[in-house]
Amino acid sequence: MRVHALAKLDHLVVQDIFLTETANYADVILPASAWAEKTGTATNTNRQVQMGRPAIAPPGDAREDWWITVELAKRIGLDWTYRHPREVFAEMKLSMKSLDNITWDRLAAENVVTYPSLDETDPGQPIVFGDGFPRTDGRARFTPASIIAPAETPDTEYPMILTTGRQLEHWHTGSMTRRAKVLDAVEPQANASLHPRTLRRLGAEAGDMITIETRRGSISIMARADRAVAEDMVFVPFAYVEAAANILTNPVVDPFGKIPEFKFAACRVVATLGIAAE
Repeated sequence: MRVHALAKLDHLVVQDIFLTETANYADVILPASAWAEKTGTATNTNRQVQMGRPAIAPPGDAREDWWITVELAKRIGLDWTYRHPREVFAEMKLSMKSLDNITWDRLAAENVVTYPSLDETDPGQPIVFGDGFPRTDGRARFTPASIIAPAETPDTEYPMILTTGRQLEHWHTGSMTRRAKVLDAVEPQANASLHPRTLRRLGAEAGDMITIETRRGSISIMARADRAVAEDMVFVPFAYVEAAANILTNPVVDPFGKIPEFKFAACRVVATLGIAAE
């Protein structure tokens, strides 16, 4: 479904450091720089604004992301004159109060500052909203959640639950982690995790090949026994293109966040008898 959507585009431009599965459908691929090849700041979920410096130069015609974006803007007629990431950072400060008292020069000297920083020497406050929330009365607003049932639940035809996620060794589609020899040696093959009792009920053992099917499609994948997975559930990592989890997942979106329901789908699993994973 998602592949068909990409294939129907009149023109697809992808900016990446590798020829990814998405880039395979691109008309133009802009060679970007990797994390270790560029200058700029990053802010993590621990509220740390960090300065990044290049350890190596980008290879060949690869360029830093900000440079590519600026050049594209110029070519469509925008008067963008940024010459360095520090100028982009200065513009970010104009509309982001979280960057108050955090300057490019300060980050260059101190490497990292946690926001909120109360003055030019404050390394950052350990607690955010300690004196109140940015609302008229300073108090937080709580909104009760309305729990919505999954769009697709198990039935007699598809009696199990499919959920997807990451593995420790492989991140997202594996476009980088599966190129790392050490990580790929630890997790070289697509695998699905099921509770040992579920495997026995299917007539399968850890290491056997199984077929997982939903209303969208099916994949063949190696089974792994894992007591952390609930019975009648199967967990599939989404890092393996040869057993792509999103062939199976439900594209229905929730009515508020418009987030696809990738984490819950009705499925059925059958053992591929007589076939063990290589």
